[in-house]
Amino acid sequence: MPDNPLLEVKNLKIAFESRAGTNEAVKGIDFTLNAGETLAVVGESGSGKSVTALSLSKLLPAPPACNVSGSIQLEGKDILSLPEKELLSVRGKEIAYIFQEPSTSLNPFFSVGYQIAEAIKLHRPEVKDVKAEVINALDLVGIRMPEKRYKDYPHQLSGGMQQRVMIAMGLSCHPKVLVADEPTTALDVTIQAQIMDLMQDLKEKLNMSIILITHNFGIVDGFADKLIVMYRGKIVEAGETTQVLSNPQHPYTRALIACIPKLGGNRERLETIDHSKLAG
Repeated sequence: MPDNPLLEVKNLKIAFESRAGTNEAVKGIDFTLNAGETLAVVGESGSGKSVTALSLSKLLPAPPACNVSGSIQLEGKDILSLPEKELLSVRGKEIAYIFQEPSTSLNPFFSVGYQIAEAIKLHRPEVKDVKAEVINALDLVGIRMPEKRYKDYPHQLSGGMQQRVMIAMGLSCHPKVLVADEPTTALDVTIQAQIMDLMQDLKEKLNMSIILITHNFGIVDGFADKLIVMYRGKIVEAGETTQVLSNPQHPYTRALIACIPKLGGNRERLETIDHSKLAG
């Protein structure tokens, strides 16, 4: 492992306050991400995956609604101590996001070209021909006739094309880290494979790092270099992807892997995870 990882998270804790009390969503986790590396964060809904991802650029609600502590270092820069003005240059430019519902992430009142151009103008003021840069980004993610699609509105595109637009928007600012939060959940299986192949190809072309948030072990094999498994706000297992998948050590990891449908398995039902048998 390199001496200076691109991203280093230490003892990260996230707690939400409400009238009912304090809800500890993340309970002191540690992980690193190296340049050009893909890290998968796997776990069920509610395990703390997405709030961890949002905390990386301080996108969670401000205190007292949400309290975040610990250390998040991006190339030695302490994200949690940055003022809001400096965070604006981190969000999108250094850490970009792709979310699972492109139809709700894209503004229906503006063309897709306008929305990508807006990000480029904000984070890359040195670009002279913004429209050409947007068309190039659309072409890079495999959208046919990008000159025409530049003028289209989100409702004129399929779900898969909308997700490609979101990827183009994320990549248009040349981020160091791309956070993909369940990027294929709303898509059919064929389009899921296309999106995963696209992100893998772009990662290699642009030499960026990816954090993939998912509940699906089936899409991480062959995509992620290493993975961490989260359960109730804690990391219960971490390691190289091939090692964890072939020899899982924690019962929760084994239970998740057992839930993956297998060809020829001839089972009437998928495995059910018995949480009562898992240590909290």
